[in-house]
Amino acid sequence: MSKHVDDIRNIAVCGHGSAGKTSLVDHLLVKTGAVKGNPSVDDGNSVCDFDEEEKHHKHSIEAAITHCEHAGKSFNLIDTPGYPDLIGQTIGALRGVDNALIAVDGHAGIKVNTRRVWKEAGERGLGRMLVITKIDDHSVDLPSLMETIQEVFGPQCVLFNVPLGQGDDLKSVASTIDPPANADGAVIDISGLNEKAIETIIEIDDTVMEKYFEGEVPPRAKLMELARQGLAAGSLTPVVCVSAKNDVGLTEVLDLLADVALPPSAIERTAKKDGDTVTLKPDAGAPLAAQVFRTRIDPFVQKLSFIRVLSGSLKKDDTVATPEERKGMKVAQLLRVQGEKTEPIDSAGPGEIVAIAKAESLHTGTSLGELELPPIKFPMPMVGLAVSPKSRGDETKLSSSLHKLAEEDPTIHVDHDEETHETVLTGMSELHLQLIQERLKRRDHVEIDTHDPKIPYRETIQQDAEGMYRHKKQSGGAGQFAEVHIRMFPLPEGTDVDEYATKARFPQLKHVHYHDAANFLWVDSVVGGAIPGNFMPAIEKGFLERVTNGVIAGCKVQDVCVEVHFGKDHPVDSNETAFKMAAAKAFAEVFQKARPALLEPMVNLHITVPADNVGDVSSDLAGRRGQMVGMDSAGGGMTTVEAKAPLAEVTTYARTLSSMTGGQGSYTMEFASYEPVPGNVQAEILSKAKVKSDED
Repeated sequence: MSKHVDDIRNIAVCGHGSAGKTSLVDHLLVKTGAVKGNPSVDDGNSVCDFDEEEKHHKHSIEAAITHCEHAGKSFNLIDTPGYPDLIGQTIGALRGVDNALIAVDGHAGIKVNTRRVWKEAGERGLGRMLVITKIDDHSVDLPSLMETIQEVFGPQCVLFNVPLGQGDDLKSVASTIDPPANADGAVIDISGLNEKAIETIIEIDDTVMEKYFEGEVPPRAKLMELARQGLAAGSLTPVVCVSAKNDVGLTEVLDLLADVALPPSAIERTAKKDGDTVTLKPDAGAPLAAQVFRTRIDPFVQKLSFIRVLSGSLKKDDTVATPEERKGMKVAQLLRVQGEKTEPIDSAGPGEIVAIAKAESLHTGTSLGELELPPIKFPMPMVGLAVSPKSRGDETKLSSSLHKLAEEDPTIHVDHDEETHETVLTGMSELHLQLIQERLKRRDHVEIDTHDPKIPYRETIQQDAEGMYRHKKQSGGAGQFAEVHIRMFPLPEGTDVDEYATKARFPQLKHVHYHDAANFLWVDSVVGGAIPGNFMPAIEKGFLERVTNGVIAGCKVQDVCVEVHFGKDHPVDSNETAFKMAAAKAFAEVFQKARPALLEPMVNLHITVPADNVGDVSSDLAGRRGQMVGMDSAGGGMTTVEAKAPLAEVTTYARTLSSMTGGQGSYTMEFASYEPVPGNVQAEILSKAKVKSDED
């Protein structure tokens, strides 16, 4: 039976790795009676970390969906991985929820992914709450940690409870909103915190604030109502303390989620209909608007698509509109999920999170219903490996397995590079790629060989040149004859082809053929039938063969114009094959005369590091032929550096940055442009490259 939308609380539990997120969710499920026993990450029986790789590594790799109930409210808790390498799982989960409960390790403090998920949740307008974990640790300095939290995330971060005792003496937590008469052992003075908490909460309502300063303290129910409004407005961030393994603070966390966390109706969401923007209503009677925010390939129930229903209702056996199904998709199985376990249900209303099994047309980000929801923007993967199966005959099996991995994780890209003839697997980091290889071996029983992928260099020319090639072959019977004369010119990127290819430049111009992908132009200015027109398509094929296969290093050619201005044929021995070969040879010979050069891909880097490490980053970039182009404060003592560097120099940058910053640095990267390779670097590349022979 569907829950009322105002009684639903959807929460992603986020934070940095090893902050205790999974243990917290496991113990909340036990505390509410949703699961039995004593699930544990260390013992390998966690409700959330059920995958074999997760059990082996003892940390989350995928987002896990769970549910429980407390104080009349229905919770959907999504446990997310904590390592920056796996941020794609967290980004998907944040699309399915209305709140982010961000875990801060009481001992380790704020780490790089704590900042990242705080920012991601804020950009999505979610309610943000902090939970300080492991407060039983003897080394936890709560006053100092709260100073750091308020410095990094803002003064609106307010403690809602404090631990009574520490280490072995830890027995419970005490509320700062409704403090107990006896708070012996409190690590921070509760009376001062009580005043700070209430004043921050009541700032949302001028009337209540005025009465408070006149001596009238609002009742707890009113404070919680205002706290929820403050959470929605971003003017309040509740902070609670917990020791999950000692069952300290768990009830208080549940109470916070029930009383203060945002219901689905608190966040305004929009969709597109016929190009117009419409506001969604979390109403069961409204048109269906739902979205896939996570995909998992389960070995038993096959593909599971996790759905957040935003408006309308989703029912078993319904036929719903999807982008890939012209006649709609039938919902054959509707499931509620508890970790790896599923149970069939008949329907789901607005605000609910469910799964659909075996729907091959659904992918992460797919909208269900007539309304189109905004796409989920995942970060671009940055680190690649060329992969091939160790066992011959496993090519098809490997292809299928890689497709499944990319379905489950949008930060995994699989591409077949037509230039290098390699299958390239790209992920967020070397750790990410290592986990992918382990999953291929363990789940799909496919072992792979890997090596660094080839850099997609390009070839071009730097000056005009001209020449000809005569192809003549006679070996008894019909022979082969073709002669092609060409001129070759540099064609800078961005050139207006229509303005370039004119009678002013090519007085005998007859036809223009432009290939946008390579910025390659060839001009037919042959007159008097020197080359019969029926051989021109063969000449084009010869040119394109060289454009694809290269001349000096086997790399694709770009930014070149070729003019065919003269030639000869033979009435018997000329044919398409002969003219194709003559064109390819003429192209190669004239290309060599035109000062050939290599171009390399350049990338824009956005690097976020502690301010103290900016000098290290600058020095390292200089050693990689890169340069800083700007920088800006990222808050909390962090600085974002904007830089540009050759792709070949930053393929393993993640490793260096982590070492340089003690794991505190992160970066994103995207293609910028192609630029000439310096002479010394070009000589080194050419010396290693297999130059294709004229017979290729």
